[in-house]
Amino acid sequence: MQIIRYTSSHGGATVGLLHHGQHIGSFPSSSTMSDLLRLSANELRTQIERIVQSGTANNAPASLLAPIDGETEVWAAGVTYKQSEAARKEESGTPDIYAKVYTAQRPELFFKATPRRVAAPNAPIVVRADSTWDVPEPELVLVINAHAEVIGYTIGNDVSSRSIEGENPLYLPQAKVYAGCCALGPGITPAWEVSQSADPYNLSIHLTIERDNQIHWEGETSTRELQRRFDELVTYLFLENDFPDGVFLCTGTALVPDKQFTLQPGDVVQISIDQLGTLRNSVVRGKSTREQQVLP
Repeated sequence: MQIIRYTSSHGGATVGLLHHGQHIGSFPSSSTMSDLLRLSANELRTQIERIVQSGTANNAPASLLAPIDGETEVWAAGVTYKQSEAARKEESGTPDIYAKVYTAQRPELFFKATPRRVAAPNAPIVVRADSTWDVPEPELVLVINAHAEVIGYTIGNDVSSRSIEGENPLYLPQAKVYAGCCALGPGITPAWEVSQSADPYNLSIHLTIERDNQIHWEGETSTRELQRRFDELVTYLFLENDFPDGVFLCTGTALVPDKQFTLQPGDVVQISIDQLGTLRNSVVRGKSTREQQVLP
């Protein structure tokens, strides 16, 4: 089961449900994803069950949108995996700060994107034109409602400029936040659906990067390597903040390509996570080349 945003036959954004790969119904026509994230987990589950009971199976929509809208924000946690700590130390001229945050009580949390900066499935992600070393960061993403409840999970790509962040840690916002810096999708799998069949702390994450129609880099990890607990990250995120339209929280990455690797225009990044599906995006360089292209 997944909650999806898609382009309806009338050309507008619609929020609906996929069940076993088929479209089984939509939320009321005026509903947005941010409307759903204002509901409690129980209220959302009730709405979904009503649609499932009364819905009719149809072909899945051809055009998926990113599962985010309104004023919902994307945040991210850093240095939550040992591999991420090692990679950040490798790129940085001040490596000690990453070792300290990995073991500190307070996690690293930072703002990542607004909906307009987020790429949909099959749409391009962007690497900065002023960066020389760029990587994808495949991540399990918590979908959190306005009441600080984790109501679902999705896949995220926290695209990063390692050259800019490595030059100075204070450049983190420039390395992380820009047009096309993030991708989310393909949809939101409700938390109760995942917990029925899998352990969220033991989900396989697989990354492939295609170049010239061949696999150029490939790796796999698991959320069992995660240093932080989800409730811990959510508690710190909401500690002195609120999110009336909900929030997506990227939980960090353990798949970091070698230092010799950098994303190139034309690459295709594919991230698969157990229970959540696959997120696939092409790569372009610079905001001026960002277009809503659909991969074949």
